[in-house]
Amino acid sequence: MLKELRAAPNLLTFLRLCLIPFLVIAVLESHYRTALSLFVIAGLSDGLDGLVARVLKQQTQIGQYLDPVTDKLLLSTLFLVLMHQGLVPRRVTVLVFSRYLGILIVAALLYISLGMRDFRPSIYGKTSTCAQILALLTVLLCQIYSPMPLVMLRTLALYATALLTIVSALHYAWRTARRLAVAEAH
Repeated sequence: MLKELRAAPNLLTFLRLCLIPFLVIAVLESHYRTALSLFVIAGLSDGLDGLVARVLKQQTQIGQYLDPVTDKLLLSTLFLVLMHQGLVPRRVTVLVFSRYLGILIVAALLYISLGMRDFRPSIYGKTSTCAQILALLTVLLCQIYSPMPLVMLRTLALYATALLTIVSALHYAWRTARRLAVAEAH
């Protein structure tokens, strides 16, 4: 287990986890350039950890769980702190946070009760995450530079985030119900 934790991809994931408090502080203190830089670094580390895992053949079981949990923690925390600052609507934050919390709780319950381990995201979940990232990027960018096209993109990204979060949550619930029905039939 300790060897898995020291694998390069997992260290990159831990770096991303460690960036979260600094990102929160930057937003709370209205240092939006710093917050944007930290968010971009976190995004790059997310892409890099998967690449490093494949190239170095260091894919670990702990990394399979730690990476998506870190991503969810980073995004939901940033939505919460930006909502606190009045930069993201409450309804969008509540939808995003509720979806992430629901997924984590259901996944934990399915793992504990049935031993289910495969919780790969669907295309709807991936699309929702992309919309969330775009929304967060545009919200942070608009605090630094806010031409009308960027402001319009921010608004569109926030609406898309709300809609895609609902769609992906419903799809996740449907997919989970199907998996439970199949497990029950066996």
